[in-house]
Amino acid sequence: MPTCTALIVAAGRGSRFGGPLPKQYALLGGQPVLRRTIEAFRAASAIQAIVVVIAPGDDSHYGAATAGLDLPPPIPGGSSRQQSVLNGLEALAASPPDFVAIHDAARPFVRPAEIAACLEAASAPGTDGAVLGIPLADTLKRVGDANAVTEAVPRRDLWRAQTPQIFRFAPLLAAHRAAASLGAAEATALTDDAAVAERAGLRIVMVEGSEDNRKITTADDLRFDFMETRTAFGFDVHGFAPGDKVMLGGIAVPHGQALAGHSDADVALHALTDAVLGTIGAGDIGKHFPPSDPQWRGASSDRFLRHAADLVSRRGGRIVHLDVTIVCEAPKVGPHRAAMVESIARIAGVAPDRVSVKATTTEGLGFTGRREGIAAQAVATVELPAS
Repeated sequence: MPTCTALIVAAGRGSRFGGPLPKQYALLGGQPVLRRTIEAFRAASAIQAIVVVIAPGDDSHYGAATAGLDLPPPIPGGSSRQQSVLNGLEALAASPPDFVAIHDAARPFVRPAEIAACLEAASAPGTDGAVLGIPLADTLKRVGDANAVTEAVPRRDLWRAQTPQIFRFAPLLAAHRAAASLGAAEATALTDDAAVAERAGLRIVMVEGSEDNRKITTADDLRFDFMETRTAFGFDVHGFAPGDKVMLGGIAVPHGQALAGHSDADVALHALTDAVLGTIGAGDIGKHFPPSDPQWRGASSDRFLRHAADLVSRRGGRIVHLDVTIVCEAPKVGPHRAAMVESIARIAGVAPDRVSVKATTTEGLGFTGRREGIAAQAVATVELPAS
């Protein structure tokens, strides 16, 4: 299988965007645009590695936007987009991939399926690269003095180019090296990597993308309602066993017994984990952390909830609210409620006011009423990019 590295270009300043930060670091749905773009490529199985090119001096912005993503160090960009891409390609040249996907950091809505289709087209025999794009649908007019219409321009065979633009690595690197020697006027005409490749005589094909893969250009582009809300439920139960404390919501609560389970048996975090996994159709906790696997024996359940939250983030989504109800006769949850809220919020990476912890009894009925164990039911609400 051919290897493909994503080279995300985030070195621009976005003069039309305005605002205190370059557009790639502005928040979109509570997350930096660049992070959402990276997460889109992390979700694409066609991509084996991701490298980002940033402007010199943007290291702190980049670090904040990519915290926890475990990416290689960013590549310093140049004075033009073409030079920034060349810098990125040169950084990859020591251990080159078969293909490279050049993508604008300000296009966070690209879908994994579109990336895969573009790579498939670029991989075809006799083809050097492929460009995601949209066929023109609007009527085109050429205008002259005082905006007077002079003619209609046939739109047949005209496309709007998007990114990613995916190329065989070696020919594209050679094309960019050749373009680097051009004069300023000729270099300015090379507005994207396809233009650089075309100048070098490479064969490029178009792949139809979607209107959703739009580019953030102005601050108004951040206000599109592109998210959908999903809600899912989780339930868990654990019986009592000998011990002197129970884990609830990541907090050790003193009690005359412990909860039995393969991990630390935190019934609240287990229910929340299942609820979060349910919002993205990712199965249940047993699928990701099977009790038959000895590595999870005695494991802290905060790892489970954090993993589920990370999966939501990788889909470009965010957790909106978590609600858990703990059902037991004892121990009393009230004295520990605030600590549980803080703990769950920290684990899931949300603000405490997005977490609710409640408790109830079954009025002496059932196994919880007989003090044989503790149950928990949870509801998770997330926002995800609309598909």
